[in-house]
Amino acid sequence: MPKFAAIDIGSNSCRIAIAEVEQHKLKILHEDREVVRLGESVFETGMISPDAMAVTIRALKRFQKSVQAQVVDRVRVVATSAMRDARNAGAFIGWVKSALGWNVEVISGLEEGRLIHLGVTTHEPGAQGRCLLIDLGGGSCEITLSEGGRIQEMVSLPLGSVRLQQEFLRTDPPSKDEQQQLLTYIDRELRKLERKMANQGRIPLVIATSGSAAALAEASSVGAASGKASAPKSKTKGQPKKQASFAARELRSAVKLEPLTASTAMVRSLADRLVSMPNQQRLLVPGIGPKRSEIIIGGAFVYAEILERLKLSGFRYSPLGLRDGILAQMLADTDTRASVHRAVEEERWNGVLAICKRYQVDLKRAEPLRNDALRLFDGMQRVHALDADFREWLAAAAMMHSVGKFVSHQGHNRHTHYLIANSEMFGFSPSQRAIIAAIARYLGKSRPDSMDRPMRNLTMELHTPVARAIVLLRLAVALNQDYAEKISFNVRVYPKRVLLELQVAKGSAELERWSLRKERAYFREVFRRDLAVEVL
Repeated sequence: MPKFAAIDIGSNSCRIAIAEVEQHKLKILHEDREVVRLGESVFETGMISPDAMAVTIRALKRFQKSVQAQVVDRVRVVATSAMRDARNAGAFIGWVKSALGWNVEVISGLEEGRLIHLGVTTHEPGAQGRCLLIDLGGGSCEITLSEGGRIQEMVSLPLGSVRLQQEFLRTDPPSKDEQQQLLTYIDRELRKLERKMANQGRIPLVIATSGSAAALAEASSVGAASGKASAPKSKTKGQPKKQASFAARELRSAVKLEPLTASTAMVRSLADRLVSMPNQQRLLVPGIGPKRSEIIIGGAFVYAEILERLKLSGFRYSPLGLRDGILAQMLADTDTRASVHRAVEEERWNGVLAICKRYQVDLKRAEPLRNDALRLFDGMQRVHALDADFREWLAAAAMMHSVGKFVSHQGHNRHTHYLIANSEMFGFSPSQRAIIAAIARYLGKSRPDSMDRPMRNLTMELHTPVARAIVLLRLAVALNQDYAEKISFNVRVYPKRVLLELQVAKGSAELERWSLRKERAYFREVFRRDLAVEVL
């Protein structure tokens, strides 16, 4: 049974989750977390400080010991908002690679939201219905409207708790001017959310993830259990700190029998009270603690504003998050019998269709081309020997091969490569988009060269398989020269040649046969076999 490890390098903390596959489902074996504040210097200077890098590397080395102890088969390391913003992110990525041998993948805010959505909808009760997901991390906040396990709308905003603390809240407690600047900034960013989601109708369930949501929900629940809206503004004189912490833990343990929730009124009350407290009082609020108390104010106001603007009654906290989505994605990529595999396949297909719609692709032409590309892939399996992943990438490239014409017919293949490589497509990582873009790039007269930018964006190990996929797409394009003709074909593979037998319902296949013959030289170069074409 394979084991996976998902590592999330966030702006505030690093997290790891290790899971084993049992009966096409994930069983969590180990979880760990360490606060590293990687984004603290980034949001102030635009650079990751050497100290923050060193602290994060130490945390990752500790995680690596767990990976080795569990004998993990595959590790995926993902970085989010701080790494997206840092000008020296490349130096840190290189350090991680040198020290641990891991490749760090910096993902976009929308991909972060997609993975969180995948993790939550795969495991959280009730999340398969209509719901809103809110994940407020250290650097960004992802808000996703979901229905039936499918993403309806998503917004990623730069409203992380560490970012807000570093940019606006410099004094303790924050001054009135700082509070006003914070609220003005939150208001400006949340207008983007309102434009997308203000008129979406009733949302029966709101699920919030990450540390800020946990702290607010726990503080709200403990406050309700103890008959108070928040923690006292000062400690009881003479009461030992350890005794106060013990009382808070007792209350929290009682509350955790039920899912942690927070009403909108309680979140607003907490935000208004916390902003007036110095840190020494905030850290005594049950559920918040010393690490979270330093950065909780910005997150509390963001949650209060989102809930009020969208007229929501409150939220339910879920401990699931990005790492769970990464694990679910790894399961989907390796186990075709897992239920999450079907969900990811559908998500990817919808992402491709969204790109086609955006760039006005004629689906009546694109879908037959895709079907022919897949028939060629299946019929020539012994010839190209490509992994199963390439089947999906080839299909996506076939659907989107003409998107560049939206920009200009002249040089449209170059435009196609740029649009695919740089457009957000749910379900496809940046490296997978680079592969799809390269497959779609080399149609017509152009041929892939290892020194071309599209090929330089790929590892050397991918150059040969990508070239083989390019040939398959070129053959599919050649078979679809005349939209009016309905041509079917058979593939026959022989030791030294591949025969394409064309069958035409009406008319002739002269244009297709001529186009296929033009591909003979390149076919021979890539596959070391001859390409023969016959019309039956």
